Amino acid sequence: MAEVVHFSPQELTGRSRGHIVELSDPRCSLHHAVVQPFLQLRAAASAAGIDLVPVSSFRDFERQLAIWNGKHRGERELRAADGSLLDARMLDDDARVAAILHWSALPGASRHHWGTDMDVIDANAVPAGYRPQFVTEEYATGGVFANLDLWLAGNAARHGFYRPYTTWRGGVQPEPWHLSYAPVADRALAAFSIESLRTALNAADIEARAAVERVLPAIFERYVRNVDVLPEGAFTSGTRPA
Repeated sequence: MAEVVHFSPQELTGRSRGHIVELSDPRCSLHHAVVQPFLQLRAAASAAGIDLVPVSSFRDFERQLAIWNGKHRGERELRAADGSLLDARMLDDDARVAAILHWSALPGASRHHWGTDMDVIDANAVPAGYRPQFVTEEYATGGVFANLDLWLAGNAARHGFYRPYTTWRGGVQPEPWHLSYAPVADRALAAFSIESLRTALNAADIEARAAVERVLPAIFERYVRNVDVLPEGAFTSGTRPA
């Protein structure tokens, strides 16, 4: 029988890491129920000549808050939906919030908080001296990770994984590098509520609080719940949550 996975509000919003296990090879942080499925996926990728490595896995609330505040203050790159650079100083709070959400989650609302999601590359495909940029061109035909993109499309679901942001649905921009373990992530999404998110934000020193609060229900629907439909086969025997 598959493990029944439960999330607390603190785990869902990245304010606890009791559900997280640290791996040394490859170095990453994952939900305890995701470790073995990921290692199996990684072994299958290795057999195809791919070194599947998470560059970003679990991310806690404070880390996501630092990213958010840094972008709002203009200390980190702020980009429009088309990827072009923006000057945060030229935007009001409403426009800054909208711009940040194209590429970064609201603190407490990131799927990375769950330990089910990761941003992956093929380390075998990285040329010497090259730093992955995490842009869609890298995963498209002719891109450095084009082979990884094709392999994931054909094999990820067999191991319970899928990519929640392959198409633009009016929220998060396409992220072909973002991989999610469907059985546990689906459980987290079902348990997550706007009330849990609001509680986490109320205790945080977040930039543009008033602008965020004005549109929080829309953010929750557009950027949290609005993900790609699970592909056929993403829940395999022994992986579907009870």
